[in-house]
Amino acid sequence: MTATAPRIRQLPLVRLLFVTAALVCGLFGTLSGTASAHAALTGSDPKDGAVVDVAPKDVTLTFSEQIAMGDNSIRVLDPSSKRVDVAKMRDLSGGGTVRYAVDLKPGLPDGTYTVAWQAVSADSHPVSGAFTFSVGAPSETTATVPDQEAGGGLVGTLYDTVRYLSYAGFVLLVGGAAFILACWQRGASVRPLQQLVVGGWVTLTAATLVLLLLRTPYTGSGKLGDAFDLGGLADVLDTKTGAALVSRLLLLGAAALFIAVLFSAYAKRVTETESEAEAKSGADRTGAESGTDGADGSDGADGEEVSGGADSEAQKARADLTFGLGLGGTVVAAGIAGTWALSEHASTGIQTGLAMPLDVLHLLAVAAWLGGLVSLLTALHRTPDIERAAVRRFSRIAFTSVVVLAVTGLYQAWRQVGSWSALTDTSYGQLLLVKVALIAVLLCAAWFSRRWTGLLGERATAGTEAESETESEEEADAGSEGAGEASDPERAAQLARQRTALATARKKRDRDADTERSGLRRSVLIEACVALVVLAVTTALTGTEPGRTEAKEAGRPGTEAAAPAPARPVNLTEPFDAGGANGKGTVRLTLDPARSGNNLMHVWIDDPAGKPMDVPEVKVAYTLKSEQIGPLPIVPERLAPGHWSASSVQIPMPGEWHLQVTVRTSDIDQTTIEKNVKIG
Repeated sequence: MTATAPRIRQLPLVRLLFVTAALVCGLFGTLSGTASAHAALTGSDPKDGAVVDVAPKDVTLTFSEQIAMGDNSIRVLDPSSKRVDVAKMRDLSGGGTVRYAVDLKPGLPDGTYTVAWQAVSADSHPVSGAFTFSVGAPSETTATVPDQEAGGGLVGTLYDTVRYLSYAGFVLLVGGAAFILACWQRGASVRPLQQLVVGGWVTLTAATLVLLLLRTPYTGSGKLGDAFDLGGLADVLDTKTGAALVSRLLLLGAAALFIAVLFSAYAKRVTETESEAEAKSGADRTGAESGTDGADGSDGADGEEVSGGADSEAQKARADLTFGLGLGGTVVAAGIAGTWALSEHASTGIQTGLAMPLDVLHLLAVAAWLGGLVSLLTALHRTPDIERAAVRRFSRIAFTSVVVLAVTGLYQAWRQVGSWSALTDTSYGQLLLVKVALIAVLLCAAWFSRRWTGLLGERATAGTEAESETESEEEADAGSEGAGEASDPERAAQLARQRTALATARKKRDRDADTERSGLRRSVLIEACVALVVLAVTTALTGTEPGRTEAKEAGRPGTEAAAPAPARPVNLTEPFDAGGANGKGTVRLTLDPARSGNNLMHVWIDDPAGKPMDVPEVKVAYTLKSEQIGPLPIVPERLAPGHWSASSVQIPMPGEWHLQVTVRTSDIDQTTIEKNVKIG
């Protein structure tokens, strides 16, 4: 026992250092691998700010990548804020171009029209925007652009919450079933573990149904009542995300059949096999104690041969059933994980044929680790008789899962490398640092759990003989006490209940008195709590705007390196002259924090005397010419005379952007100020 103790303590420390280093690289790579910009509006017909002589028949929008849109995703408003689009949105995509259009009412009068759009990128992130065009001549307009972005508000909060629940349900379902089959097969008949796995299935199924219903308002109007719009649901089913959710529901039907077999036929087979093994062990002990019984060897030999054959056949049937359930369960679990891989980050970008299978493997490793962790915690608290061998088997599986997570993350790092500066300069990077820190805490707790597991094994080995003697003495006492009461059925039943109560109390007492087992329960509880937070941070990361890296921009031929993030907001002060009366003034613009992601923009218009100057219209557009992105139109909201603001200016990537500020001082007088600004 003393010889094995040093190995038990030193090996996990070496593994901990290795896995921590791998996870820092792996997690950074995994999340930077998703760091492609959201879909952006790259063109429109009519163009932003255009003045056309004849009203167009439709409005066409062109995007940088595939998006999900509903019938209300594009709205065209006249100067009085009434909708003038009539038909369903038309998908004109083809030949590598993503284009959508809506028809307009015929005979539109002259004036300024506002086009507001919202959608969800192929990587599941919401995007939105607006621009204006005029027929005949510009006019005043009362049209207002919705403050709520696509995927925001109550619907966005509900959608993100249900997404978290779907991940949690998947982890409990797959991880719990894997823990039973690979670590503790007797757990198939333990009610707390049954409730855990079934609860995971119910949670994932319910969450998938709710996501399917919320998809319409999430990508469209943002109104919760539209969740029950059958027409919108039909449109959702035609999208990649809708098909993935329906496929998940079908696979969950197969998972229900798997659960039924696991907790009925398989649990019964395991119980029968272990009962036969215990009976055979008891018979062997009895035969050994009798000594001379069957000394001639004939009857005893025959009995052992028959018993051994039956035991071998039962064990083989159990092994075959375990293999079949393991194979079928793996196929179903991989299919469910594939519904995420087919509809989120792994399905976009380069090498999707390799990225999607690795994403499935990544999700399965997460489920095996975190789901098994919750299962072990449940077993330690609710079933005190879990064997030390089961704990050791899970420890090995958990380590393998962590290594798989690190390897798949390293592939994502190669697939699309991120910049180190983005870790501190963006909300996405800050969330990533939080996740890495939580992973480090989780690995520390896992090291303590592994240490307690080693001590648990030593103590159990040393105490097995004493425990067996104690149980034998108690059974002998109970047997001698019950022998005199065999003729009284009522007394016999009472003694049976007492023996059961004594056995339960003894197990609880032994569990509470076992300091190693108590320490293991505490460390596993810490692991499980941290794991829940990690899952929440991961869910938040999937909805946070990532930025493309400096290294990728600098290494691309024909383009300049992206400028580093400025230490202060972008400030622009430029004079203008729109012509006509009162056409001169000064534009002051600030963009804060002037980096990829969400920014706050303010625009002030001053007259030549430096006083606030109210003008009919101010528009801003950003264009990244090196990447052919934009112009991204921004229509700021008027806060006060001479002061406009936009609270959600999305800059998809760093670089040298071409800024255009259009100021209209009358119905016919306007001018555009152009300036190049570096945005980190």
